[in-house]
Amino acid sequence: MEHIQVLITDDNDEIRAALRAYLESQEDMAVAGEAANGAEALRILGEKPVDVLLLDIIMPQLDGYGVMEELLHRPAGERPRVIVLTALNREDFIHRAMRLGADYYMVKPADMQAISARIRDAMRRGDPVGSDPIPFPAAGAHSIDDRLSNIFLSLGIPAHIKGYQFLREAVKLVLDNPDCINRITKELYPAIARRFSTSASKVERAIRHAIEVGWSRGRVESLNRAFGCRVATPEDKPTNGEFIALIADKLALEERQRTAQ
Repeated sequence: MEHIQVLITDDNDEIRAALRAYLESQEDMAVAGEAANGAEALRILGEKPVDVLLLDIIMPQLDGYGVMEELLHRPAGERPRVIVLTALNREDFIHRAMRLGADYYMVKPADMQAISARIRDAMRRGDPVGSDPIPFPAAGAHSIDDRLSNIFLSLGIPAHIKGYQFLREAVKLVLDNPDCINRITKELYPAIARRFSTSASKVERAIRHAIEVGWSRGRVESLNRAFGCRVATPEDKPTNGEFIALIADKLALEERQRTAQ
């Protein structure tokens, strides 16, 4: 088996050690090296092949943004995939990272399983992105999981809150069985609760919180632009069911259009 070569870049020794221990326990991954700052990371990237760069933002000598800016000078095929792993959770930080080519932006403390899943997701994607801002994903772009991640990012719903995972699962369940949206409390919430070993009421509250977070960040226009018409206003938040149905309907329509071409 060919291992995914991962470079861990973080100025915290304990975090690097924990990441190394976990990633080396994965059958399909290997740690290509560790760096305590951006300058060290660039040196290692120049010496050995690296598939995925786990990158902190705030570091001495050269920060994570500086590393990504340097990587943009390399041919696309020679850049590693970049997963930002940082304690910074401001929207302007997130969008700057995505503009500079980050594939994913994860907020510490992040679950180790989620990190390894994002590493695998990044390797399944196409060529590294350039310096253009990340758009609301176009039809047919990457997998459903990739597109949902980008949709929620564009709507200002952060990946570290519980409602994010519940929303992803809800949309995928509705894509598989559209009628279950009509039985949201009796079927959809309980199905998600079983998957995550929690209660249906906690699923409902977490999804509501995730939607409210997106609305509080003023990202309503991203949703309206995606649908090409005004489907929501800052004063009129959709219900959980309406929000899930909107995203699922858009993805289903785009998939039908793609397969019909």
